[in-house]
Amino acid sequence: MHCHGTESTQHTRSDYDVLLVGNPNVGKSVIFHKLTGRYADVSNYPGTTVDILTGKIKSLNLTVADLPGMYSLFSITEEERVAKDIILNSKPKVIVNVVDAKNIERGLPLTLQLLETSFNVILVLNAVDEAEKAGMVIDEKKLEERLGIPVIKTVAVKGKGIKELLKKIEELSKTRLEKRTFKFSPALEGAIKEAESLITQESTISKKLLAILALSNDRDVIEKLSIDEEKLSELRRKMGRSIAYLLAMEYQRLSEELLKDAVVQIEKKRRIYDKINELSLNPVTAIPMSIAALYFLYLFAGVIGAQIMVDAIESWYETIINVPLNTWLESSIPNYWIRELIGGEYGVITLGLRYALAIIFPIVTMFFLAFSILEDSGFLPRMAMLLDRLFKKIGLSGRAIIPMVLGLGCGTMAVIVTRVLESRRERIIATLMLAVAIPCSAQLGIILGIVPDSFALAVWAFSVFTILLAIGLLAGKYLPGEAPSFYMEIPPLRIPSLSNIVMKTVSRLEWYFKEVLPIFLLISVAIWVGRITTVFDLVVGLLGRPAEVLGLPPKMGEIFLYGFFRRDYGTAGLYDLVSGGLLDYNQTIVSMVVLTLFVPCIAQFSVIGKERGWKFAVITALTALTIAFTAGFIVREVLEVLL
Repeated sequence: MHCHGTESTQHTRSDYDVLLVGNPNVGKSVIFHKLTGRYADVSNYPGTTVDILTGKIKSLNLTVADLPGMYSLFSITEEERVAKDIILNSKPKVIVNVVDAKNIERGLPLTLQLLETSFNVILVLNAVDEAEKAGMVIDEKKLEERLGIPVIKTVAVKGKGIKELLKKIEELSKTRLEKRTFKFSPALEGAIKEAESLITQESTISKKLLAILALSNDRDVIEKLSIDEEKLSELRRKMGRSIAYLLAMEYQRLSEELLKDAVVQIEKKRRIYDKINELSLNPVTAIPMSIAALYFLYLFAGVIGAQIMVDAIESWYETIINVPLNTWLESSIPNYWIRELIGGEYGVITLGLRYALAIIFPIVTMFFLAFSILEDSGFLPRMAMLLDRLFKKIGLSGRAIIPMVLGLGCGTMAVIVTRVLESRRERIIATLMLAVAIPCSAQLGIILGIVPDSFALAVWAFSVFTILLAIGLLAGKYLPGEAPSFYMEIPPLRIPSLSNIVMKTVSRLEWYFKEVLPIFLLISVAIWVGRITTVFDLVVGLLGRPAEVLGLPPKMGEIFLYGFFRRDYGTAGLYDLVSGGLLDYNQTIVSMVVLTLFVPCIAQFSVIGKERGWKFAVITALTALTIAFTAGFIVREVLEVLL
């Protein structure tokens, strides 16, 4: 799992020397970092929202790509399609196939498919310590002999086996292994041979694999090679049964034959660890454990990060940087607008840099730290699995719990974290819900401070939750794309590795400084331009009109605009109106609802544009604006009837 943004650099499809391939959650990313060090690039694969993590083995001068997790070359998800596309269109010197040692039978079919590519393959059996604890004894020498490729045992989190892997990568990068073939049933082999005869174009990939993919109705392969689809259909009809099913059965048979006597299961005494592991998979006990994990995440990001650290760092920043800077600007820079570009209330340093370093940075640091702990412990996949059925009702998978909970701390950070979701469709649904109906901690804290009574709180909460649910249900129903198919390896619970946690956290923070920091500086410049051109005044006037329609004072137009630049500014302005007695009971409730559902703050808007595209960001903002004022109008009408 990568929780990264996108780099401007786009990698071509043929510049990877080494490909790391394997199922999700088998330790590919840990091996990647052990091979390359903590420095890496993350880029969107062209035409997709899928991340590719790339780096360099400096000692060997080889580029490495950590591909998205995949179970098979017969791709289902967008991530699998991207991984398959890179494998088929690259010319790697070595493919490193990482398999979870204790689930070797499940991972071996992909190994057999990779062997058909004709590239050099190394099979890495990772987490062998966990397999041994489960009573498995694996004879890697027998597997090497039967597969005809190197087989290396590793414990990636401890660095065991990495030197051997590096040595083998260096060796295979300079030579070519003799290819070993494995036979399917005679009927299936015959169909594959006939399909091979339909392929006339030359390719670095073996014709047998291309024929297998074509028979499995892989549209990318069929269209690229211009294969006669009528003849392919005829071949499928001759087989009588689904080609995909027949292939799955054959790969399973071959895997069992290859593993016979090479993997032995011995009895092991049950340990307390095993019992805890089972409890984490039992819904009765896993639910309170998940609640505790979410509270842990919120405690780190929402309390320690968003409250304690932000208060301390922002106070320090104001005292040490903002006040002296503004004093110096007043005495040294006569031009008002130059002073306002650098300092003042919205300056590049006083607002942009402060927001990035004193507000968002502490939150993302604590979130990345807590997230890395949960990820490394193996608890994250369990929590996602537990909530999967509930989230599927709104078109999301269980993974969505992470950005949703984080949204209550910081919506900007939560949008970034939607990258943990598997498909573009899920990311869009989650982003919409975060942008429109999930208040951040700053906004939530002020709203809870001004709410008149429990009835007002109930009306506000019901309105916001109803909108949140409606967005999820409607987006899940009408957005194009496949419904979330959620399946993942469930690794055993383990004590997190300190070095691994630090490595992941530092790597993600490096990305933050490269990707997000510039956004906040540009925001300040945009505000400065808006003030110079008087666009600010125009927008305030425009927002004041719908405020009057809702029975709110024109001053609310200014509060709405401030809420766009920073959510707590908007709610702080509302706090001033309520404290000054300028809003009555009904107006207070309507204002709370509208301001919560109003457009995302400019930082969140910018990240949405960066992550999902600027067209989507604008549509999201307009949707939020429409929903906010519509909901406000309905709440006002209902309150007038009830009260």
